[in-house]
Amino acid sequence: MRVTRSSKFKKDYKLAKRQQKNLSLLRDVIEKLVNKQLPPDKFQDHKLTGSLTEYRELHLEPDWLLIYRIDYNEEELKLAKLGSHSELYKK
Repeated sequence: MRVTRSSKFKKDYKLAKRQQKNLSLLRDVIEKLVNKQLPPDKFQDHKLTGSLTEYRELHLEPDWLLIYRIDYNEEELKLAKLGSHSELYKK
């Protein structure tokens, strides 16, 4: 499966690196998704609603989230956003 990263995700990743987040945990979760495995229940993976219905969200840490989309027809994992609730859902 091909992995694509949005420009927002790339910026979020750089910020997470500066914040010394557990990037190996992120890589492990991405690897599971690429291999079409469900993340463990502790990550609270769920479908989003509203304008983000095509996307899913999981909790890497209590307030560190990954928003992503899997397109099985195109064999693509799209990494959309990474960050805290307040960073991702600003109004």
